[in-house]
Amino acid sequence: MKKILLSIAVATLGVVAVSAQQFDLSGEFRPRFENRHGYKTLHSPTDDGANFVSQRTRLNFGYKHEKLQVYVAMQNVKNWGDVSTLATSDKNGIALHQAWAQYSLTKKVSLKMGRQEIVYDDSRIFGNVGWAQQARSHDAFLVKHQINKNNRFDVGFALNSDKEELNDVAYSGAAGYKDFQYAWYHGKFSDFGLSVLALNTGVEFNNLVQGNDREVDYMQTLGARLTYKKNNLFANAASYTQMGKIAETKVSALYYAANVGYKINDKFSAALGYEFLSGKDQNDTDADIKSFAPLFGTNHKFNGWMDYFYVGNHGGSVGLQDINATFVYKSGKFSAKLVPHLFAAGADVYTTNLITGLPEKMDATLGTEIDLNLGYKLSKEAAVNVGFSKMFATDTMENLKGGDKDANNSWAWVMFTFKPKLFSYKAPTPEVTK
Repeated sequence: MKKILLSIAVATLGVVAVSAQQFDLSGEFRPRFENRHGYKTLHSPTDDGANFVSQRTRLNFGYKHEKLQVYVAMQNVKNWGDVSTLATSDKNGIALHQAWAQYSLTKKVSLKMGRQEIVYDDSRIFGNVGWAQQARSHDAFLVKHQINKNNRFDVGFALNSDKEELNDVAYSGAAGYKDFQYAWYHGKFSDFGLSVLALNTGVEFNNLVQGNDREVDYMQTLGARLTYKKNNLFANAASYTQMGKIAETKVSALYYAANVGYKINDKFSAALGYEFLSGKDQNDTDADIKSFAPLFGTNHKFNGWMDYFYVGNHGGSVGLQDINATFVYKSGKFSAKLVPHLFAAGADVYTTNLITGLPEKMDATLGTEIDLNLGYKLSKEAAVNVGFSKMFATDTMENLKGGDKDANNSWAWVMFTFKPKLFSYKAPTPEVTK
C-alpha cells in the first residue's frame, strides 16, 4: 500500500511540474559503518564493542511558483539486518522529516509553516543534527522578515499535542517541549556579524503541590553571537544565559565560547577555541537548575565527536569546559580535519575518601579526545568519509561515567553519501510583448 501511495505522489507531482515555475526531485542514500568501543561513555572491559551499519534514505520534493514554495522530505532510517530478508514491511517505515510550505506576503516578509529544520548561526541552540541518521525537525510556524540585504529577523512559534482531542489532555512530551516562541536577528556589518536570540521554551508537568494540576513552566534562553572575518583571520564569540522555571524549579545557567582561527594558505587553516557550559557542584544541595542545556542544537558538532557530552547525556550534570584546536587541510577532492580536545568539568566533582569516608574534591580534568576525519569527493553527487576518535580519560571521567578509563575507548566509522538529482524542471520565462 505504501508503495502504491508513493507512486501516486510521484506521478501527481510530475504532472504538477509541467505547469510549475520550478520542480526538483532529489534523493539521499547514506550508509554508515560504525565500530563503537567506548562511544558516549567509557567502555566496560566485560563487554565487547559494537559493530553495525545504519542507513538514511531520503526522497526530497521541491516546488516553487511565484510566491509559493513547498518542500517535502520523506525518509527511512534503518539498521542493516533489522528486518528479515523476506520481510513484507520495514521496521521504521517511512517518515516525514520535512513537510512545509512558505508563502511570500511581500518581497521582504514570508510565512513558513509545517515540519521543518530550524538552523541558526553555528547550530549551538538550533540545529538540524545532520549527523544523526534521523536528524531533527520541528512542527512550527515562522514569520521571516528580510529587512534588507544585510539584516534578517525571524520569529517562530510551536504548539505540540499528541492528537486531536475534545478536552485538554496531557502531552506525552515527544518533542521535548509543549510549546516555544522565539525571535532571532542577524545582521552583517562590514567585517562583523551579529546574531541575537531570545527563546521561550515551555515544558508541561504535573504540579503535585497544587493538587496534581497540569501546568506549563517556561525557561528563557537569551544570548548573542558575534563573528569577525577579515582577510585570512576569522573569529567568533557567543554567550547565552538561561532563566525561568522547569517544573517549579528555578533555572540559572550560563554559556560562553570563543574561537579564533587563521587561514594559512589555500589548503591549510587552524583555529583555537574555548567553550564553557555551566554545571552544578555535586555537593550543592540547592534545588535550582544550574546546568546549561543546549536545547535543540547539533551537539555532535561540539565537545568531541565521541558524543560524551550533551548528546542524550550529561544533562543536569557538572557542566563542561572544552579547550580545543582545529586543523583543516583541503586539496582538490580530498579533505582532512584533526580536532584535539581537553575536557574539564564546569563545576566541582567529588568522590568519597576511602580512609576518612568524607567527600573529597577531585581534579576537574576529565580527559583528552582526539578526532580525525578524512573525506574524499568521488563526484559531484557522491562522497566518502572515514573517521577515528580516541578518548584518554581520567579518574574524574570514570567517576562521572562509570566504565574503565584505561580501556581502549575509541570509535571508528566509514560513511558513504550519495545525493543524486533525480529530476529538475524550470518553466521558461514568458516573453514580454511590447
